Amino acid sequence: MEDTAVEEAEVSGAAEFAPALVASHPLGHSVAVAVGPDLRVFDLHGGCAVSLTDDSGGCAHSDAIRAITFGAGGALFASAGDDKLVKVWKTGSWCCIRTITSEKRVSAVAFSNDGLYVTFADKFGVVWLVTVGEDGEGQVSAESKPVSIFGHYCSIITSMKFSPDGRFIATADRDFKIRVTSFPKNPMKGATEIQSFCLGHTEFVSCIAFTRISGGSSFLLSGGGDSTVRLWDHINGCLLDTYDVRDKVGELSEPNETEDSNLAIADICLANDNLLVAVAIQSLNGMMLLACDLVAKKLSFLKVIRTEQSYIPTSLSSSFGADGHLWGVMGASNMPNQSASQLLTRVRIVPRFQKDAQASADHDSAALDNAEVPHGEKLLLALQGSLDASKQEEVLAAVLAALKVSMHKMLVKKNYSEERREQRKRGRNDKKIKK
Repeated sequence: MEDTAVEEAEVSGAAEFAPALVASHPLGHSVAVAVGPDLRVFDLHGGCAVSLTDDSGGCAHSDAIRAITFGAGGALFASAGDDKLVKVWKTGSWCCIRTITSEKRVSAVAFSNDGLYVTFADKFGVVWLVTVGEDGEGQVSAESKPVSIFGHYCSIITSMKFSPDGRFIATADRDFKIRVTSFPKNPMKGATEIQSFCLGHTEFVSCIAFTRISGGSSFLLSGGGDSTVRLWDHINGCLLDTYDVRDKVGELSEPNETEDSNLAIADICLANDNLLVAVAIQSLNGMMLLACDLVAKKLSFLKVIRTEQSYIPTSLSSSFGADGHLWGVMGASNMPNQSASQLLTRVRIVPRFQKDAQASADHDSAALDNAEVPHGEKLLLALQGSLDASKQEEVLAAVLAALKVSMHKMLVKKNYSEERREQRKRGRNDKKIKK
């Protein structure tokens, strides 16, 4: 019975659902949206869409992009996904300077804080490292062979982040755990060591993010399929606080609105100099804001920023600085009968909140109307793919239906019969590439 259900999910495409992603430049220079194989970038300073170029000699993305990220200073950007490509871009020119080929599909990507290395995780849970920094003459390193540094073997890594001081790399997976690993100064030669495991989630961990007290200690935040956001002392693997979103969502919702709903945490991001945590929840229209008191080591509810009824963000991002906004995107690819012209997204922007957390709670924050969006229709057309409201509604209605069941189907391990396993082996596309 279970095999039959799984096979039906595979045929329908639900198991391959790929959510749209958003990433904003740390200093607010640009914003990028990925949906399917499309990478869309808008220059917020120049007020125009960016034309991407490629000097790496590699292929363009041909399948769903599963991970995007800016480097710590914003000089580099990486995109990676189901086509087994990791592409590294210089954000000054938006030119691809390196295309790295993975042996398997890529699920997560991150830059070291010094910008010298990019790490990526494949679907078997192995973390690979490649040198991408420039040498003394300003030339990008020719070292292109990925080196395996550690792994969550046979468990998909869902999120990967470097600590603010660059000493650790945290990786989360679908088997409820977070691993914190020491990152050597010379990772090509030094050995990685497990610093701690952060254990407490009772379902898959979907997202992680580091936060820190200004000039002081750093902490780790995580969100998961168990509807909780958790605060950790990642050095010692100690759980400091847990916020369960189910009670508050139930309290704010109409009767029966959340019945049978999946309230998995889809994404989290820090805002307002790490004072606030924005949370995307899989069946919640809008974004939840939590106060993050790192002195008291406490998470507490502030408010829900409501959006239109059909809008559930699949990814969140924010930038630092006086004009830092909170960005949300909704969209997906790899859905049944979806054409390239239907790779549409809906972008929502929330202006920077009040500096004080309580003031943010009292302030009536709301997503900007289309007419209020910086650079208006130019930005929306570039990032969404269309300004046609009726066309968007049709596509995003299908996304909404798939979104409510997708995360469990993607991340919860499935049990196959021996016969079905053999069929999958014969038809898989993740075999090692012959050198």
